[in-house]
Amino acid sequence: MTLLAIETSCDETGVAVVRNGHVLANLVSSQTSLHAEYGGVVPELATREHLRNLPVLIQAALCEAGTDPPAIEALAATQGPGLPNALMVGLKAAQGIACALRRPFLGIHHHEAHLYSAWVKGDPPHADFPAIQPHVALIVSGGHTLLIHVPEGLRHRVLGSTLDDAAGECFDKTAKLLGLPYPGGPVMDQLAAEGNPAAFPFPRPLLNDAAYDFSFSGLKTSVRYFLRDHPGLADDPQALRDLCASVQAAIVEVLLAKTTRAARDLGVRLVTASGGVTCNRALRRDLASACARDGLDLRLAPTAFCTDNAAMVGLLAEWKLASGVPPDDPDGDVRPAWSLESMPARGG
Repeated sequence: MTLLAIETSCDETGVAVVRNGHVLANLVSSQTSLHAEYGGVVPELATREHLRNLPVLIQAALCEAGTDPPAIEALAATQGPGLPNALMVGLKAAQGIACALRRPFLGIHHHEAHLYSAWVKGDPPHADFPAIQPHVALIVSGGHTLLIHVPEGLRHRVLGSTLDDAAGECFDKTAKLLGLPYPGGPVMDQLAAEGNPAAFPFPRPLLNDAAYDFSFSGLKTSVRYFLRDHPGLADDPQALRDLCASVQAAIVEVLLAKTTRAARDLGVRLVTASGGVTCNRALRRDLASACARDGLDLRLAPTAFCTDNAAMVGLLAEWKLASGVPPDDPDGDVRPAWSLESMPARGG
């Protein structure tokens, strides 16, 4: 099967071509510099850029994959969750192409695509879906932090989610408090590498709570009050590095503790992690150490597939169609608030 996939859930325009579990092309046009001056994503600008970039990326992806529209056998696009108008651009483009070519179409849940991106490996990249075994999956991004039990491929159960600010959101909002440029998460990661993670004792929200849910708004508020009570501290270069390292340590400790405890409680021997925040070096390093300490295996999504991309959408869609999941209504609408918990477990 040769499948064309589109991802436009937020501010990355992505187009990919996959065939039989292999990624033939995976192009992403980032809008980071466009939104940087506003300190966050502006939905109207994101939609405009998707409209401008998508036709160019589709043509370029087909060219890179060495194929043309008649050879495309199926279409897929992110259907939700995400920014409504941004989702609309990619979804309707994929549905329109599917209708014109008379090909099946599948709408993909953005978080589910992230979930299975941990099973992408190799160069050139390909999906290792046959190797899937029972595991606990951590999905951590700018807007969502989820802990999921996956008893087998294409079946999952949400164990916990964010009650307020997600981990990535906490990184970005804290960075803004510190006067760092947008997006703040990667900047904090860089500064934290030369900081002392034990310099400032910030709280670890819900660390010892029996549930698997996450909450990071209290940590952000704690940083705000700390800066209020220590004016000018962030102007000192080393203190700024220590602040970044201390906040990062608090976030990472909570993510690690919840994830490894879930694996132990469920008796599974494998943990996976994916999503944009999984690019964070401390998270990757400390999660590897924690899993090794507890005798757990670990699969991390490749950094190129942690941030939003269409390859993860296409690989999941191809796998689903091959597993007998029926195509979706080609006239289906976007689902901006689509909860992963509401999805039926579908397997072949």
